[in-house]
Amino acid sequence: MPTTMNTQLVEVTGKRLLRTYIYLPKTLYHEYVDWVPPIFQDEFVFHDPAKNEALGHADVVRYLAFRNDRPVGRVMGIIHRTYNEKHQEKTVRFNQLDCVEDPAVFQLLLSRIESWGRSKGCDRIIGPYGFSDKDPQGYQVEGYEFRSLIAAPSHPPYLPGFLSDLGYQKEVDCVSYLFPVPEKLPQVYYQIAERLGKRTLRLKEFTSKRQIRPYIIPVFRLVNEAYAPLFGFVPMSDTEIVKFANQYLPILDTDFVKIVVNEHDEVVAFVVAMPNMSRGLQRAKGELFPFGFLKILYSMRKANQLDLLLGAVKPSYRGKGVAVLLAISLLAAAYRRGMKKIDSHLILETNALMRAECENLDGQLHKRYRVFQKSLVT
Repeated sequence: MPTTMNTQLVEVTGKRLLRTYIYLPKTLYHEYVDWVPPIFQDEFVFHDPAKNEALGHADVVRYLAFRNDRPVGRVMGIIHRTYNEKHQEKTVRFNQLDCVEDPAVFQLLLSRIESWGRSKGCDRIIGPYGFSDKDPQGYQVEGYEFRSLIAAPSHPPYLPGFLSDLGYQKEVDCVSYLFPVPEKLPQVYYQIAERLGKRTLRLKEFTSKRQIRPYIIPVFRLVNEAYAPLFGFVPMSDTEIVKFANQYLPILDTDFVKIVVNEHDEVVAFVVAMPNMSRGLQRAKGELFPFGFLKILYSMRKANQLDLLLGAVKPSYRGKGVAVLLAISLLAAAYRRGMKKIDSHLILETNALMRAECENLDGQLHKRYRVFQKSLVT
């Protein structure tokens, strides 16, 4: 086993070590007041081959770092065979690299994934990155004064510095905007919406989750179509779609699910948002049971911030104002519910259309997340 400064690396095998691996950030970061835990139940699903189809398309390894029998770091290595073959890459990914504030521990963990990648024929490493863009991606490099969101990276600020010190450079950034909820949008929005209404486009709004269910698979098939060119995107199978829907449907707020359909009732655009749950996740300590879910739901009822989770416009309908229908309805619902601000969640920095929409609504760029890369060719 590799050792340095009385630190040992142990490959994660078996349920006991996996449990230690999953809960390690809670041990390491509980003193950081802005750290937001994941939902640990979802973390167990993420690492379960019977429940996470993506594990079947990748080679995966996990390590824990121990010092004096105490866990002080973790890392996951991923070689996404399907993605690499499709894009003609030989890339290994590191993911969930968390550790104490010690660059030696960080380097030990990362160098192990580098060596593993080289042994598998990889010539490049990127990360932090999971199986696709649906997993938390990157290290946060700006905006630590703002609390993290669900499905976004949350960690102390020293980690990206450790990575840069090892020669890693930027691969791509994601940005996040914060913008106010206006009482009324500029008149041009309503003029565009009126013109669209004459083109047989219809806005679908919902009062129950049962009404949403028939649209789940069409919505995610639109995601597969619209997101195909994006960095790191891997299409979801129908099985993954159902899993993803079952994961989030119980906590969806129907007020903040909006869909646009055409004359054939085909989904051409949608947006999903939810009241911020970060404070509730902190109070629940990432546990849904026995009472964590009540703390999360309570925090969502009290929240004055709306977080965008997912949205897309069919490529053939882009640039035609369809997003305006979604914006008018979503912002009106947010205003009715007393929301004061909206967080855009992560947007690829190259997504000019989405960034322009945020900036048109007086959005301020307030967080930045970075995926890093390094050549493994020596």
